[in-house]
Amino acid sequence: MAEPRVGVVVVAAGAGARYGAGVPKAFVPLSGRSLLAWSVQAALGCPGVRCVVVVAPSSHLAEAERETAGYPDAPVRVIAGGIERHDSVAAGLAVLPAELDVVLVHDAARAMTPSSLFAAVAAAVADGAPAVVPGLPVVDTIKQVDEAGTVVATPPRAALRAIQTPQGFRRDVLERAHAATRSGPVTDDAALVEALGQPVLVIPGDPLAHKITTPADLDRAVALVDSGGADAE
Repeated sequence: MAEPRVGVVVVAAGAGARYGAGVPKAFVPLSGRSLLAWSVQAALGCPGVRCVVVVAPSSHLAEAERETAGYPDAPVRVIAGGIERHDSVAAGLAVLPAELDVVLVHDAARAMTPSSLFAAVAAAVADGAPAVVPGLPVVDTIKQVDEAGTVVATPPRAALRAIQTPQGFRRDVLERAHAATRSGPVTDDAALVEALGQPVLVIPGDPLAHKITTPADLDRAVALVDSGGADAE
């Protein structure tokens, strides 16, 4: 099987209000480099990646350029994000070279995600799945509640997965999903594909692909780097 031609959209346009660092979360430093720089390095370590598009806040385009410079063999392009997350992904998708047929969408806040997970997602799409997401089994009991906070359902834990990124798609499927998107917040591109009636395959995720949302999450990532549990090159 021929190596897939992969493009990666790294979403880094969020304000990171929950983190409270005073800068967009993608630019928070982790062991000397920003979360964005870690994520771009991981994406470029995936076989078949021909281009990475970083979607950054319009106020931080120059900083994003600096953080992602130095990769002449796999061009990295920085563009401004939109109002909502799906606007940013659609903007990144629109500027990927036309010949790329597999698209991975990755959140910069999952900075410790290994290149091997990018490769596994891309390979599953190349094998025929229209959409692929990595996920981990849920270890906590999950309760569905109503607006008053009253439990209305307890879904079986065995059937639940905590979904990570990168999420991978056949390019034509993701383009159709975004073309059909209505206004409003969308936090998961796979949900847009589900709305088209297309199947979404879940493959095993990786504990390193945890999302850095709070200072405690960053401390955990720093400890991984310091212990050699993440690639610090």
